Amino acid sequence: MAIRIVVDEREKNSRVPDLLKLMGVYVDYKQLTIGDYIVSSETVIERKTVYDLLNSVYDGRLFIQCSDIIKHYSKPIIVIEGNLTDLDTREDISSDSRLIVDKLRIAYETLIKLALDFRLPILYTSSVYYTAELLVLLASNQFKSKNAGPLLKKIKKTNPFVTQQLYVLASLPGIGSKVAVRLLEKFHSPRNVLNASIAELARVPGIGNMRAEKIRKILDTCVSPTMNTYTQKKLIMENTDDEDTTTTFSSSSSSNDNSI
Repeated sequence: MAIRIVVDEREKNSRVPDLLKLMGVYVDYKQLTIGDYIVSSETVIERKTVYDLLNSVYDGRLFIQCSDIIKHYSKPIIVIEGNLTDLDTREDISSDSRLIVDKLRIAYETLIKLALDFRLPILYTSSVYYTAELLVLLASNQFKSKNAGPLLKKIKKTNPFVTQQLYVLASLPGIGSKVAVRLLEKFHSPRNVLNASIAELARVPGIGNMRAEKIRKILDTCVSPTMNTYTQKKLIMENTDDEDTTTTFSSSSSSNDNSI
């Protein structure tokens, strides 16, 4: 019996599905609400290149995606494709070294959060070829274990308006998707959260006084009209990364009510 993997339609251009087909896998394209590849009723794979990893942190998608996959699947996996050293595009050691260090730091902090806070297994591959090999092995192991049940689940579509509000809150320092939900439930709107006092913020589970003070400092500190060169270059680099990212949380939350 052939191995079947359900693949999100947005992965078509990644070359991974084509490689899976060459390996004899039956690729079933669907517009997935959660994840990129489903190999069993329990296991979904969220695939990120090292560049996707940073982009999804900048636009707030990653931690919300992680919350979703652990909510709906008992054995989710994050696959990181590529090497973190790929982020170092300097032609010489002195060029934009601080920018590179910042990107590497963000990448490492993100991986730590995925492992410790979300307790997600993280697997690494060096290219699309090895990602395809890994998916085949994962699907084969699930097939051998005779894991029963449909690959697709009925997942209720999230209100895109609410998710955009969660994006705003999740961008605050030290605020993940779970705490963002708590903030929205307590204060009812991002505006109320942004206007909340340190004491009000600190009472939300998962924040505390130190984090509340940091949030208020970020919100209340005035920025000089003239930015230094480093800040300008950093903003330009991050905005360029964001322009390359076309997937939004609303699109990743598209409804899929078909069960197979």
